[in-house]
Amino acid sequence: MMHRMMRKAKWRHKAKWLVAIVMMVLVAAPDFEAFAANEKFVTIGTGGVTGVYYPAGGAICRLVNRGRREHGIRCSVESTGGSVYNLNAIRSGDLDIAVAQSDWQYHAYNGTGPFFKRDEKGELVKDASGYPVPDPNKDLRSMFSLHSEPFTVIVRKDSGIKTFNDIKGKRVNIGNPGSGMHATMQVLMQLKNWTKDDFKMISELKASEQAQALCDNKIDVMIYEAGHPNGAVQEVTTTCDTHIIGIDEETIQAMLNMLPYYARAVIPANMYAGNPDDVKTFGVKATFVTSGKVDEEVVYQVVKAVFENFDNFKTLHPVFSSLEPVHLVKEGNSAPLHKGAERYFKEKGLLK
Repeated sequence: MMHRMMRKAKWRHKAKWLVAIVMMVLVAAPDFEAFAANEKFVTIGTGGVTGVYYPAGGAICRLVNRGRREHGIRCSVESTGGSVYNLNAIRSGDLDIAVAQSDWQYHAYNGTGPFFKRDEKGELVKDASGYPVPDPNKDLRSMFSLHSEPFTVIVRKDSGIKTFNDIKGKRVNIGNPGSGMHATMQVLMQLKNWTKDDFKMISELKASEQAQALCDNKIDVMIYEAGHPNGAVQEVTTTCDTHIIGIDEETIQAMLNMLPYYARAVIPANMYAGNPDDVKTFGVKATFVTSGKVDEEVVYQVVKAVFENFDNFKTLHPVFSSLEPVHLVKEGNSAPLHKGAERYFKEKGLLK
């Protein structure tokens, strides 16, 4: 009898605690529902998973999500086809924020390069004089820039390629359509008056596929445009006999004269196996972009998450180690700053 009474007492005690817990949940539920209802979602478009864009976007999302309870913004990262794809997705509203090379940011804002107007069949729309009609995205907005991205050409050692001009007649991967490296290679081909017929083979493999293709002797040349050190370049230079070739001075100068948003760049000696000398080339900057239609407070909080944790952010990838906040505000941003970014930079004295 005493044993049964003790058990009943214990169950009554447990029941009281269960009732208390249920009451706490019910009391808290309205607050949780209100938080969930007001929560905002933002997606960052990046690039291939082997490049720098994807981990950069992931790092920024982690910083944003740490403050989710305060600002109510949840961030997610998405692997994409690269700069041109991202800029088109920003315009269509399929992405909120994205990474893009500074040159293609410029073209998207001004409606040049791959951003000319096209008809329903995908053909260029031309004016009465036969010139392509620009299709600018004047809603495009800059947030901040990141690292420099040298144009990088990696060749098989048994290909006989010694200079950039030697790639003519070879099997060349120019990158997947929609990527910045694909678009840059098209500019270079126009400069050189090269067409696809001038090559033994032109392939358009994704960034994550081309290193294996080079080592398997399916291509002679892979093109990359990314910050260094880079995982994909590290992979290919240690897996098989390859080396990085520079761009000749005449071509570099022609690119700078034609497209002033390019700058000289150097891939340091001994950064990669089999490359004992500095490699001279040109490059652009990686930038974060959005649309003027994206909420000002969202952009403000994303920028704040990066710059308030800048020392931490610099440790997340080797290419970030030399970044300085002032350069991220003033360099590489071809489109106007978003109001949210501008507000934060003015508050911190990074912009007048």
